[in-house]
Amino acid sequence: MEDNFQSAYQEEQERLTTALAEIDRQLTSLKNTPVYTGNDYTEQILEASREQRRGSLAKLRQEPYFGRLDFEENGGGERKALYIGKIGVDREQVSDRPLVIDWRAPVASLFYSFTGGMEPASYESPEGIVEGLVYLKRNVVIRKRILERVADTFDRESDGPAVSDEFLVYRLGENKDNRLRDIVSTIQEEQDRIIRAVKNTALIIQGVAGSGKTTVALHRLAFLLYQYKEQVAAERMIIFAPNRMFLDYISDVLPELGVGNIQQSTFADWAADMLGLELPQNDAMETLNRWFEAPGGMPEITEQTPGRFKGSTVLMGIIEDAVRRLESSSVPEGDFSPWEGAVLPRRTILRWHNEEYAPYPPAKRKERVTARIHRWIEMELKKSPSAAALKERKKKGAQREKAYSAKWPKYDPLTIYKQIFRAVKTPADWPAEDPEAIPVSVLKETRSQLKKGMVLEEDLPPLLYIHYLLNGDEGVQKFDHVVIDEAQDFSPFQIAVLDLYVRGHSFTILGDLSQGIHAYKGVHGWNEMQSLFAPEHTSYHALTRSYRSTMEIIDFANGILSAGVRSDLLAVPVFRSGSPVRLIQYGESRESDIRSALADLSGRDYRTVAVLTRTLAEAAHLYEVLSAHFDDIHLIDGGIAEYQGGLSVLPLYLSKGLEFDAAIVADADLDSYGETAWDAKLLYVGCTRALHELWLLHNGRMPDYLREAANGGETAAGWWVAPSAAKTE
Repeated sequence: MEDNFQSAYQEEQERLTTALAEIDRQLTSLKNTPVYTGNDYTEQILEASREQRRGSLAKLRQEPYFGRLDFEENGGGERKALYIGKIGVDREQVSDRPLVIDWRAPVASLFYSFTGGMEPASYESPEGIVEGLVYLKRNVVIRKRILERVADTFDRESDGPAVSDEFLVYRLGENKDNRLRDIVSTIQEEQDRIIRAVKNTALIIQGVAGSGKTTVALHRLAFLLYQYKEQVAAERMIIFAPNRMFLDYISDVLPELGVGNIQQSTFADWAADMLGLELPQNDAMETLNRWFEAPGGMPEITEQTPGRFKGSTVLMGIIEDAVRRLESSSVPEGDFSPWEGAVLPRRTILRWHNEEYAPYPPAKRKERVTARIHRWIEMELKKSPSAAALKERKKKGAQREKAYSAKWPKYDPLTIYKQIFRAVKTPADWPAEDPEAIPVSVLKETRSQLKKGMVLEEDLPPLLYIHYLLNGDEGVQKFDHVVIDEAQDFSPFQIAVLDLYVRGHSFTILGDLSQGIHAYKGVHGWNEMQSLFAPEHTSYHALTRSYRSTMEIIDFANGILSAGVRSDLLAVPVFRSGSPVRLIQYGESRESDIRSALADLSGRDYRTVAVLTRTLAEAAHLYEVLSAHFDDIHLIDGGIAEYQGGLSVLPLYLSKGLEFDAAIVADADLDSYGETAWDAKLLYVGCTRALHELWLLHNGRMPDYLREAANGGETAAGWWVAPSAAKTE
């Protein structure tokens, strides 16, 4: 066995030396080629291609590839060793195979889909299905041009056992820094199916905590750009994330995959920009304070909760009725007369509006009708009998034209939205009574805020929809693909509006219902989103394997879901064992114990350690206490746009989407968390942030679901060493 390993390592070292020499040779040649700066278009295209190759080869110099697949096509007669990397590169000399195959290429899909066995394997190429035999599947780790590791996950000619998870476990065991990284070397079969799914489909992905949902979605963008390069462009793709800090956290993945220029935004920022609105700077934090900082836990959530109602498709119907009502009565009553003796009959204006310009949306139709009235006035002015009459008619005509235009409805989304909620005077032909379809509590609360000039995040989808109904999508660049992360916190209305701005229903919608702690605005089931699309335009995928945390952490978190939420959306852990989950009851000093726990975990070989609190107020207080003892410690309060890694203190509800080597959940007791399913989900989110180590500190009065989780999993009570040794002065 040892001889086989030495032979494989020596073989890969020789191949690496050869590959690096070829890459260096090509890069040197390109660097020595003068950069073209002239105006010849053909030469400009060639120079752009050379510059792209320079960048690709520069990346490949450090880590040229990560995998090898030996494959023999049926009828091909020759077994070929295919090396797979983040970026493909050809040899300078003509060859039957590239030096490195791009991971997105059809044949590279075999590296991810083949999981062992002696049966033939196949992949789909542009020419059709290609079948053959896989002889070897090998993972290699190359860092800074040095071969660090060789691991065979399948060898047809070996008597040794398959070790398909050995390399994955090795990579998962590495510590985290302050950025999400690509997983191109460890993409699993179920992840690969999602990444390579066809473009014009709304993929809805339910993924347990740590299943790699976000990373899979980012790799899917890179794949779509490769597979559909003639149809899509990076600048016409967008990623919607829950906040700016999360966008910073994922910002390195696409550049690592050689992809740039993809738009990244929060929905609120994008929508406000589309509407030309300024949102209150503290709107998001005020909403979080309302739901997460309130004494006694989260207020009751019903279908009449403002965020839920305003995010429903019921409100879409109310808006459509309002716009239709305005449109049908938009042409002012009476004929138009710019001066005595000149009359443009209303029936003519109605014909223009209702027939000739009928294909246009209301605002555009109004523009064309009023422009045509203006042209009619100019034609009538030419009939003036004298210069004096012309001057008088011009003046009077301009005044009456302005007055006539003012009689048309004001096609402004915010004005119409205020009219719907009776926050401003409504048109004369609208019903005087409040709309019955809007719950009274929602109507009153929204009317009050609109009268104060406040527009909240939950108002943006309705406002965008009104904008679209009035103006259509003329002049708006449609997206080729939209990724929505943490989609359980999106409303159906948000998805429906975005679908108006994307070609072919091309979405990747990903989230986890078990982490639905923003249930006051998000969906309670994926059917709420699936119902927005025709069956042929959507598909549902479930990612159940968790790659983030150890088995002990996942088993404990599953126990919380089973006991506290009664959920069957449980994670299947990858076989990576670690320390037991530790439950520690406070001693004489709560703050001293939290400080001791942080000192212990930060003193180990961990790059990121977090203290998770129930509220932001408690996080701020602990930060003040802990910053006196720890230099590299940060408070994450929702107002920062960059996750800095190291030691962090943050409220648990702001941790969603982040990962830490070790996490300390402070106050995991009934004083902070109740017995509700929402409280259990909140603690589930906190526990699943930890990769290697999870400690929960409490006052002895834990919720029942935590006790059941502790009894059902591998946990330990108390400090891992004597408290006196763990404490810091």
